[in-house]
Amino acid sequence: MPQSYPFGRVITAMITPFTAEGQVAYDIAQSLAIHLVDQGSDGLVICGTTGESPTLTWEEEHQLFRAVKEAVGDRAAVIAGTGSNCTREAIAATQSAAALGLDGSLQVVPYYNKPPQEGLYAHFRAIAEACPDFPLMLYNIPGRTGQSLQPETVARLATLPNVVAIKAASGNVEEVSALRQLLPASFAIYSGDDSLTLPMLAVGAQGVVSVASHLVGPQLQTLIQAFEAGNVAQAQQLHQQLYPLFKALFLTTNPIPVRAALELLGWSIGQPRLPLVPASSEIRQALASCLAELGLYEP
Repeated sequence: MPQSYPFGRVITAMITPFTAEGQVAYDIAQSLAIHLVDQGSDGLVICGTTGESPTLTWEEEHQLFRAVKEAVGDRAAVIAGTGSNCTREAIAATQSAAALGLDGSLQVVPYYNKPPQEGLYAHFRAIAEACPDFPLMLYNIPGRTGQSLQPETVARLATLPNVVAIKAASGNVEEVSALRQLLPASFAIYSGDDSLTLPMLAVGAQGVVSVASHLVGPQLQTLIQAFEAGNVAQAQQLHQQLYPLFKALFLTTNPIPVRAALELLGWSIGQPRLPLVPASSEIRQALASCLAELGLYEP
């Protein structure tokens, strides 16, 4: 895999399956992980936003990392969502994930406490230096964290040898333009929004950390590879074909819609943990229509 793709092109931010009693369903997580890799995922983010990390315990997360790594082995990069708004907790969780032999860590901008840029730099540097041989992907999602990691701060962090990528989820294509201008070519930029994958590729991103790849992984791989090969018309056609699904998956808070979509396709993954709730009948119908239009579901 080229140096500019430390974790691949299509990385699925995987949901966390639960039992009917609300416990983590590790066996189903393993089956889903294998399915996603079979369907084109180069990497899997475990216990990110889509994996409902705020309602998982550190022990549940550690067991989930281990289970998924055992399931997929070296077939895909397994990336642990071990970020926190407490630097000490993030370091401890990241060290534990590294000890499992995973392939990297997703480090979200600390949420709620809104540190200034110097605090963000010190936070991520402390994690990187505590886990010097473990690749880190930064994660900028100001809509959830209340603070944005500025491109200039990312450029400072990129001088650390194991800070190798960023998930850009500000919803702003200009963020990628600024990042690409400041960062070395070896530093990977991933779109954090499925609907912005193609626009972000056009200004310097390499791939996507995706929700939709639970459902359309092969199509996303084809879109990115078509763009890379210079077949922009094919990439645009796929983008337009998939766009209604991209939007339907965010009709309400992620991961509520993607969980409903997986259930429509026959996956027994349980209900999300409170404070998230199952999708409404209206959202389920909208998802069913999108999946049927793509030939993935028969009502």
